Amino acid sequence: MPRAIRGVLIECDPSIKSIIVNIDSDRHEFIIEDLDEERVVVKENMVAALKQKLEERLRENLPPVDESGSE
Repeated sequence: MPRAIRGVLIECDPSIKSIIVNIDSDRHEFIIEDLDEERVVVKENMVAALKQKLEERLRENLPPVDESGSE
């Protein structure tokens, strides 16, 4: 008999959800259910790890900050 898995509903922009799905595509360790373009259910015990991976991915895609003071 299958066991229940505790999950957390995440609501976000379609672009962020796309990144979450991409992160999960390698090992399928985060997503329990892909609901629609803005909502996904992830494993409760994996939320912190997913958040960290998402932040890393977002940092990789940000343009460098110009700290010279000129505009």
